[in-house]
Amino acid sequence: MGGAHAFAHCWAHPLEAVESPELGSLLGSVWAAQGGLQDFDLPPLLISAVPHAGYDPSTYELRPAHVTRHLRDGDRIDLGDRALAVLHLPGHSPGGIALFDASDGTLFSGDVVYDDVLLDELPGSDREKYVRTMRRLRELPVRIVRPGHGPSFDRQRLCRIVDNYIASAKARAEGGSQEPEFGRET
Repeated sequence: MGGAHAFAHCWAHPLEAVESPELGSLLGSVWAAQGGLQDFDLPPLLISAVPHAGYDPSTYELRPAHVTRHLRDGDRIDLGDRALAVLHLPGHSPGGIALFDASDGTLFSGDVVYDDVLLDELPGSDREKYVRTMRRLRELPVRIVRPGHGPSFDRQRLCRIVDNYIASAKARAEGGSQEPEFGRET
């Protein structure tokens, strides 16, 4: 979303706030405060490299992007040699989507699922909806996941992430303090 303003055409689910971004800092403490995550352990700087010498990360801001097409669950994006199905998968955010290529089992998951701690405490996150999303993902014939963050992973890893998230969400709903067992496997 950080560079979406640079494109003439921006497609998004209607519930995504790309036209009025709320979180827009590269500084961990500022981003955490904006997102209500003061207790979340974030690094001081949320990037590992700067675009050019002398770049000041404290001046970064998200620029609004004008949505030219709203995507909804079941929409298809025809790329000529392949078609991607739009899946509305809320939980991380209200308008979270993934794109699924049923012909080869590739899931482009964006922020919906990735091999790290899944953020479900952001403004707009909904743990119950995230659990439903995880159950839906488990039923899809996914072969490989291409996430918006981190390396790709296979169906076996997807199922472990899904199962761990559901167990963690259940424990937290019951008043437990079970920490999610996510993170990149070594």
